[in-house]
Amino acid sequence: MTTIDPQNLADEEREARRARLFTRINKADAWFQVLGLSFITPILKAAAGDNPKSQATEIWRLLGVPLLAICVFLMLWANLAPKVQTSLGAIPGPKDVWSEAVLLHEDAQAKAAKEAKFYERVEARNQKFIEKGQPEKVKNIKYTGSPSYYNQIWTSIKTVFFGFLIGAIVAIPLGIMAGLSPYANAAINPLIQIFKPVSPLAWLPIVTMVVSATYTVEDGLFSKSFLTSAITVTLCSLWPTLINTSLGVASIDRDLVNVSKVLKMNTWTKITKLVLPSALPLIFTGLRLSLGVGWMVLIAAEMLAQNPGLGKFVWDEFQNGSSSSLAKIMVAVFTIGIIGFLLDRLMYAIQSLFTFSANR
Repeated sequence: MTTIDPQNLADEEREARRARLFTRINKADAWFQVLGLSFITPILKAAAGDNPKSQATEIWRLLGVPLLAICVFLMLWANLAPKVQTSLGAIPGPKDVWSEAVLLHEDAQAKAAKEAKFYERVEARNQKFIEKGQPEKVKNIKYTGSPSYYNQIWTSIKTVFFGFLIGAIVAIPLGIMAGLSPYANAAINPLIQIFKPVSPLAWLPIVTMVVSATYTVEDGLFSKSFLTSAITVTLCSLWPTLINTSLGVASIDRDLVNVSKVLKMNTWTKITKLVLPSALPLIFTGLRLSLGVGWMVLIAAEMLAQNPGLGKFVWDEFQNGSSSSLAKIMVAVFTIGIIGFLLDRLMYAIQSLFTFSANR
C-alpha cells in the first residue's frame, strides 16, 4: 500500500495557490495597462516571489525611470525658472505653481459654499411665498456669480465631449460608406484632404457667424459660446475617426465579404454583424485620436469664443496680468495635460471592453 507524504501534499497545494495568484495578477495586468499603472504588475509579482531580480528591473523601468525623469524635470524647472524674467516677473517655479493650485482649490470651495447659501436663500424665499399663499411670486433665480476653477474644468469637459460625439456621429457613417464603396471614397477623400489641415482659428469666425445667425433663442438649452466651441471641436476632430473607420472597413478580410454575399445579407445586417465588429479596433484608434485633437482644439476655441472653460481661464489670466497670473496659467497647463491623459485612458478602457486589439 502506497503512503501519501503530507509534505508533498502541502507543496502541491502551495504551488497551486501560487499558480492561481499569478493567474489573477496576469488578468489584472490588462487593466493596469489600460489605466497606465503597468508598474503595479512587477511589484505584485515580486511580492509573490516570482524572480525578484527580473521584477526589480521591470519596476525600475516602469516606475523608477519615469519618477527619475520627473525629478530631473522639476529640478531643472526650479533652477532655471527664476532666471527667466518677463513683464510679470520671473517664471514661477514648482513651489509657486503648487501654492497657486492650493489657492485655486480653496477659492473653488469658497465659491461652492457661496453658491449653496444663495440657493438656500432662494429656497427660503420661495417657501415663504408659498406659505403666504402667493405662489405666483415663486421664482427660480439662477446664481450669477463667477465660476470656480472646477466649474471651468467641468465646462471644458462637457464641451469637448459634446463636440466629439457630434463628430463621431458624422464621421463613423461616412467612414463606413467610404470603406464599402470606392465611389463614396472617391467623393469623400478630396474633402478630407482639403479640410483636415484647417486650423480651429480659421473655423472659429465662420462657426461664430453661423451660430449667431441660426441660434437666435435667448434662453436656449446651450449658450452660443458653448455651441461655437463645441462645433469648432467637431470640425477639427472628426477627420481621424473618418479616416480610420474608412481604413478599417476597407481592410476587412475579403473571405468574410464573400461569405456575406453567399448568405445574402442585407446592407444593415452586413454592417452590424460583419463590418463594425471587424473594423472596431481601427475605429477606436480614430476615436482616441479625435478626442485628443478635440481637447487641444477646445482650449483655443474657448479663448476666442469666451466659453467659460479652461481656455477662457487662461485667456483671462493672460489679460489680467497680475503677479500670480503666470502661476495660474501654468496650473491650467498641467490640468489640461492631466485631463488629456485621463481622456485617452478612458477611451482605451472603452476600447478594451469592445475589442481584442492590443494596440495602444
